[in-house]
Amino acid sequence: MRAGDRYAAQNRRARHDYLIEDTLEAGLVLQGSEVKVLRTGQASIAEAYADAQAGELFLVNANIPEYKAANRFSHEPRRPRKLLLHRKEMNRLLGAIRREGVTIVPLSIYFNERGRAKVELGLAKGKRQADKRQADKDRTWQRDRARIMRARG
Repeated sequence: MRAGDRYAAQNRRARHDYLIEDTLEAGLVLQGSEVKVLRTGQASIAEAYADAQAGELFLVNANIPEYKAANRFSHEPRRPRKLLLHRKEMNRLLGAIRREGVTIVPLSIYFNERGRAKVELGLAKGKRQADKRQADKDRTWQRDRARIMRARG
């Protein structure tokens, strides 16, 4: 993500629960009421993932609540949303999904400088509980070490 981009939703648990091997940017097919809700920052992608259906990738289980002002023209909150990718990227991700233990998780949804909604996808492998504990230990040690070095002058 570049400067000027604005977050609409973030998945902060993803980097804790998964080992992110690679990231890439994809477009989203959205309805007008979904864009309005994203601009207010009310979306949640904590339980979302990307899944293959009929040779296409869809963002599944992302919660974009209904837009009250849209009345009867509003959208379904948890509908699958099509991801827009180049064919080469799509084939690479579809091959990765077929491998054992690999998941595609959304890391963030944001608006780029042109005002287009984009999703940052991460190619992820699940972490074991021991790996999560070790990562927490390392992060705590780095924080403490920086604090000690600042105190020394």
